[in-house]
Amino acid sequence: MEKAKMSAYQLFTLILLFEIGTAIYNPLAVDAKQDAWLAILIAMAGGFCLFFIYYGLYHYYPDLSPMEYMQILLGSVLGKILAFFFVLYFMYVAASILRAFGVMLVTIAYPATPLFIINALFILVIVHTVYKGIEVIARTSEVLFVAMGLLLLSGLFLFIVSGTIHIENLKPVLEEGLSPVIKTAFTDTLYFPFGQMVAFAMIFPYVKEREKVKRTGLWAMGMGGLILALVAAINISVLGVNLTTDAQFPFLASIQSIEVAGFLERLDVYFILFVMIGGFFKISIFFYAAVMGASHLFHVKHPSRLVYPMGIVILYLSMAIASNYTEYMQEWRTVFLPYIDRPFQAVIPVLLLIIAFFKNRKKAI
Repeated sequence: MEKAKMSAYQLFTLILLFEIGTAIYNPLAVDAKQDAWLAILIAMAGGFCLFFIYYGLYHYYPDLSPMEYMQILLGSVLGKILAFFFVLYFMYVAASILRAFGVMLVTIAYPATPLFIINALFILVIVHTVYKGIEVIARTSEVLFVAMGLLLLSGLFLFIVSGTIHIENLKPVLEEGLSPVIKTAFTDTLYFPFGQMVAFAMIFPYVKEREKVKRTGLWAMGMGGLILALVAAINISVLGVNLTTDAQFPFLASIQSIEVAGFLERLDVYFILFVMIGGFFKISIFFYAAVMGASHLFHVKHPSRLVYPMGIVILYLSMAIASNYTEYMQEWRTVFLPYIDRPFQAVIPVLLLIIAFFKNRKKAI
């Protein structure tokens, strides 16, 4: 393990910014139509269950990373193979988020700038931060948490003052019953963003106040879920169901509708700041998890040596994932979400927890 420690408050800010991350600008739970906010809250409840699985494994092995206790639970050979696939998973997710972030910036702000340049500049900042270690990432989250909070509060105030919110767009509630909402929550929204908390299994051992990990994690996930549900409700209230569903970036479209006193308008900078802060922490956590996982798996004494080469791999992988944004989203929904996200976020952790339960029960006896 890296010789570093972080406080429970820093864990709270990291999880909250991570959960909001890229989910705040993606069309989240749109299949539930005007009940998208409800689907997010239901998915959040399912996310709590996933969190208890990750915490349960941490509770059994508080001083070990997942890459290490996988080998204890499954044996050296099978454990190393699974750990290697987890490292690849973390790298792929980091690359896919970097790709989505770059495409978004090129689309709305820098149409003349090559996507590779945007991605390269952003990953360079993240590589430097990860190179410095988890303590630097945690301290950065403390500062940017305040900035994100001010952005959210001022943005909500501007929405209210501008009069663009129309609550009637949220009606009727449960027009098609509860079934479509639950289906959306547990086939889509549960895994993005709540299931991505699996990356924090690599972070939990660094928390000084171990007794606060569970409570802090649940509070942060709960607050993040409420913020995402509020954003979904605002998008539908401002744009209506059809525009929210069709928009590539619904939150951006909602922000662009703000007009106060005839001069305060086109507040795209709000959206860009949201995205840059959230994307930074989302990629940083997955990248850090991949670096530390690889260092534990291959017994690299100084994990920082892996940061730059793995950063280059993630950069080039982000360019190779898909030829365009539409293809990327299609691949994510039809291949990555059902066949990769679900096993790594839910199925494998559940199996590991069951094995850990029986192994540790035998020790207790």
